Amino acid sequence: MAELLASAEAAETRPAHDGDRSGTQSAGTAPAQNPGSTARVAGVLLDIDETLVDLEGAMDRALREVSAPLLPHLGEDEWVAFCRIFTRGSDDIYDRYIAGEITFAQQRVLRAERCLAHFGSAFDSGAQAAGWLEAYETAQPSYVRAFADVMPFLDALEASGVAYGAVSNNVHDYQRAKLDTAGLQRIGVLVGIDAVGAAKPDPAIFREGLRQLGTSAGETVYIGDNPAHDVVGAAGAGIRGIWLNRRAAVLEDEMAALVRDEVSSLAEIPALLGLT
Repeated sequence: MAELLASAEAAETRPAHDGDRSGTQSAGTAPAQNPGSTARVAGVLLDIDETLVDLEGAMDRALREVSAPLLPHLGEDEWVAFCRIFTRGSDDIYDRYIAGEITFAQQRVLRAERCLAHFGSAFDSGAQAAGWLEAYETAQPSYVRAFADVMPFLDALEASGVAYGAVSNNVHDYQRAKLDTAGLQRIGVLVGIDAVGAAKPDPAIFREGLRQLGTSAGETVYIGDNPAHDVVGAAGAGIRGIWLNRRAAVLEDEMAALVRDEVSSLAEIPALLGLT
């Protein structure tokens, strides 16, 4: 399971990319059915990146901070393009990491090289590339923040007696540090891909979330920003999936047919689940 398997900078719409894969891609295999919602909700499991924490925002700020010396004359629109190439335009590089062809650190450097090349620049040496990587890895975690709707949502779950936790396509310790940095220490249940040796949309990782939460599939919902991994994946484990579409993305028809519940904010969830 190489270093930090599936770090969560994904490609949303395409999602922010360094981990959780998602968005408008197909799920590979669809569940036999979309789980129902007749049972009282006793548990909620959540994705982390772009669901609980604004990873793409953290990536953007860190990328600009550490890359500015290499591209001192870039304007605002160009910096936006630089960041989007890194976070959403590098799936092919990330796939090489997932396939075990390159390390996690190498995929980050290759993505940075792609961004620099787009603007006619490059690292002048391996040492400079290594320095960039070290600076980015130091800066990015410091910018991680929870979305504004997260704390009120967790308050609502606690007030209703609903257990909650997180299931992520990243290793536990990396995501634990991310949650703690974002002020989300209250999320005690956290399942990473190292828990069962599987990643979403594999049903095994969702079932481990259920086991740790202590709830059954029929009384639990899963919320995430990746319709393929979070909604279709959860359904494969018998869990009702809810798509958190913060960016107003539009799904292809095939995927849209598999997504029954869609919200733009966690603030909509308590009413959807009948908790208010």
